Amino acid sequence: MQFGVKFHKQHSSSDEELLADYKKSLNVSVLGVLYERYMALVYGLSLKYLKDEEAAKDTVMQIFEELVEKLPSQEVRNFKSWLYVVAKNHCLMQLRKKNQTQRVVFDERFMDFEDDFHLQKAMDDERLQQRLENCIEQLPLHQRAAIRQFYLEELSYKEISVQTQDDIKKVKSFIQNGKRNLKICLEKNDKT
Repeated sequence: MQFGVKFHKQHSSSDEELLADYKKSLNVSVLGVLYERYMALVYGLSLKYLKDEEAAKDTVMQIFEELVEKLPSQEVRNFKSWLYVVAKNHCLMQLRKKNQTQRVVFDERFMDFEDDFHLQKAMDDERLQQRLENCIEQLPLHQRAAIRQFYLEELSYKEISVQTQDDIKKVKSFIQNGKRNLKICLEKNDKT
């Protein structure tokens, strides 16, 4: 009967409570309760990137194993967002291992680069796609995170502000500076 009470309590606990409980106890079943809430999200994301049902199922299990290892030493503010990034990075690494490229689609409506910089044309060029990803990786941490959240996860300024606990003005600044630095990086790579 004790087990049933604790199990029910775990299911009604918040993500933060379960995360704290797991970090304290390292009880994998506690992490399982937390992860179960987002397995469909991880599966859907994996299927989107890998385009293979079996590979997506395997990825769901691999990511859980990754969480068992990573979570005790990670500072996680928002588990769902953190898990999304972990899952996406895991999928991208799998694609890189297979020498496949995953296209990152930027919506031109959100881009305000100068007229001579045609991002859509650039996205059609596979080599430029890889250079874009490399340039994103070179951005300072806050700019890189803001660019990924705004363009890839399609979060609003306000949503990013809530997740990162940064002022909206800072978020806008990170995105603007990140776009400028991406443009500089891509233009510099064009010359080499």
